[in-house]
Amino acid sequence: MGPLGFVAVGVGAAVGAWLRWGFSVLWNAANPALPYGTLAANLIGGYLIGIAVAFFQTHPGLPPEWRLLAVTGFLGGLTTFSTFSSEVIANLVSGDYRWALAHLVLHLGGSVLLTAAGIWSYRALA
Repeated sequence: MGPLGFVAVGVGAAVGAWLRWGFSVLWNAANPALPYGTLAANLIGGYLIGIAVAFFQTHPGLPPEWRLLAVTGFLGGLTTFSTFSSEVIANLVSGDYRWALAHLVLHLGGSVLLTAAGIWSYRALA
């Protein structure tokens, strides 16, 4: 990867992380047991990565820096497995087992389903 690849990842990651932080500021306090900002970041990111995967599969001639910017950078910065994991553990430690299970089902199941929906959406519109 050349210098442009490093810039693409860095710029994309910064924008994705800022957006994730914005979601957290706006929505996490509404339900501390299941912070909506973290959930929104992961579900939106799951859907967008589905679109991105399908898009880049149908445009193999694009320079690799575009995929680095969008997928590795932006979507990597937007989605947050570490925050999700710490929220699950916080629920387990406090004995909120139902909220811990809700986290697991909504984040993991929702992200997988929305990734598939993103791929399907792109293919339906392409």
